[in-house]
Amino acid sequence: MVLDEIDRRILRVLQKDGRVTNVELSRQVNLSPAATLERVRKLEQSDVIKSYMARLDPETLNLGLLVFVQVTLDRTSADIFEQFAKAVQAIPQVSECYMVAGGFDYLIKARVRDMNAYRAFLGKTLTRLPGVRQTHTYTVMEEVKADLELPI
Repeated sequence: MVLDEIDRRILRVLQKDGRVTNVELSRQVNLSPAATLERVRKLEQSDVIKSYMARLDPETLNLGLLVFVQVTLDRTSADIFEQFAKAVQAIPQVSECYMVAGGFDYLIKARVRDMNAYRAFLGKTLTRLPGVRQTHTYTVMEEVKADLELPI
């Protein structure tokens, strides 16, 4: 799908507030409500807009410790990559996981209650994933920027 400037404006507004009314969205992008609604539906149908969600406060939900974990596998084969990916997708504490090129195989972003919870998570969950040889943990001391918006 080719995006024009109006589509981009719609996406910028929706990234900031997914609950904006269609009337307000149409006002902000200077388009009629009917035309705005049609464009939003096309963006949804073409998977430019994947979903809508609420951003939650991890501290309030007792998930204040954010960690990044480098994972090195004991071997790099298609079957172990598949097994690892399937297993990590089922772990609720893991919010993001990326296969990367470089000195390790995966980078995991996870949230837990505190350091004790992380130690249990590491020992009982992460190190028991298929093929894990080694992990290195980086504990976040301060979130300097946590922006989910894409630069459109």
